[in-house]
Amino acid sequence: MNLVKEIDEAYKYIKSKSKYNPKIGIVLGSGLGDLANEIKEAEYYKYMDIPNFTVPTIDGHEGTLIIGKLYGKEVVAMKGRCHYYEGHSMQRLTLPIRVMKLLGVETLIVTNCAGQAKESIEAGDLVVIKNHLNFTGENPLRGENLAEFGDRFPDLAYPYDKELREKAKNIAKKLNINLKEGIYAMFPGPSYETASETLMAAALGADVVGMSTVPEVIVANHSGIKVLGFSGVPCLAAAYSDAEISHQEVLENFKGIAEKCTAIVSEFLKEF
Repeated sequence: MNLVKEIDEAYKYIKSKSKYNPKIGIVLGSGLGDLANEIKEAEYYKYMDIPNFTVPTIDGHEGTLIIGKLYGKEVVAMKGRCHYYEGHSMQRLTLPIRVMKLLGVETLIVTNCAGQAKESIEAGDLVVIKNHLNFTGENPLRGENLAEFGDRFPDLAYPYDKELREKAKNIAKKLNINLKEGIYAMFPGPSYETASETLMAAALGADVVGMSTVPEVIVANHSGIKVLGFSGVPCLAAAYSDAEISHQEVLENFKGIAEKCTAIVSEFLKEF
């Protein structure tokens, strides 16, 4: 595939229709789509209508790009994302992030639903991501470098912006929300981690585990976009609990976490 051409086609389609120049991008993961309802004077673009966008097949991921105003800031929000386990390449998954860059995005807020890795993480926790581990064996920058977006060998030592994290932690404290900070590890999925894999991830430094986010964050950093990330943990891992995990249970339990995350992100945008 000609990735540069496909990114440009998607960008030109959106740019020809939108009146906005968003500086903030938001990726709304499982259970966090309600924040999109707060966007005012919104424009809605179905992924299926945007050239070269991939349509999600997972419950809880609607597949709509929304551009408008959120607390006075122009934003572009992905309501739902595609995942590596759906069979797409990482280049395909991260195409929307590069389109955001062309639209003018300078700061990206990513959210996800994650599993417990360390025993210190509890069901119901909201975690601001400090760093990540990539256990997929893949990288969206593999192949020809898109020099118009960034360098061949980007520095990814600290992919989540420290200043943005501190701002989020201060807001959480002000709102009396218990916000933890931790390392996110990505497995390819779609099966949940075995108990041994969870303990391995914890031993290697992970606090939470999931099946998304890392590809988008890598590409955002390559493109010079600052990143703030959140993980919500709706249930205990099999390594620490005998309870069986289902996707429906995960979505239902995530509602309370989503309220906390939405409150923090909303205040963040007001102060941005």
